[in-house]
Amino acid sequence: MNQNSATTARVRYEATPNPSTYKFIFPEDMVIESREFSTPQEAEISPLAAKLFGFPWTSKVFIGKDFVSITKQDWVDWTVLAEPLNGLIQEHLDKGEKVLHDFDPTLTQNNEHDADPIVRQLKQIIKNEIQPIVALDGGEIVFHSYKDNVVFIQMKGSCAGCPSSTATLKEGIEVRIKELIPEVKEVVAI
Repeated sequence: MNQNSATTARVRYEATPNPSTYKFIFPEDMVIESREFSTPQEAEISPLAAKLFGFPWTSKVFIGKDFVSITKQDWVDWTVLAEPLNGLIQEHLDKGEKVLHDFDPTLTQNNEHDADPIVRQLKQIIKNEIQPIVALDGGEIVFHSYKDNVVFIQMKGSCAGCPSSTATLKEGIEVRIKELIPEVKEVVAI
């Protein structure tokens, strides 16, 4: 389904390991390229994120292929927010409104070092093995750079600020990457 089509399937939500973030799951893939928004100004390219920032408790919005993770401010509880947010997202999709405005995904890609075979391998590992796992919890891991045998990544969505993000990074991501690419010494979140 493309992001302009209306849907009749139900949006559902679930808690994530990050107590400040809930994941709202779309009925099917709605977005080509995931995006994270930390301010209402950044959210101008996403009608859905712009609506979510219309509420004063929204701290961050991450839109994945088939979900949106919303990080709330500490002063409000999910028992108050989850159902109304679920309804807002469902209504947005039912009306056939866009999740994201059209944009050129090549503008967000870091292709500067793709000639390096290790970088290509790192990107494939992150894309095929790590991203699907962290997406289950409403997050995303994005390759940033590789220098002096250190991999630099960005943690987005529910991964950003999650109490278990250090364990995920060091005991999961770093261990797996080192297994597959022994020359990697460390994985660091930026």
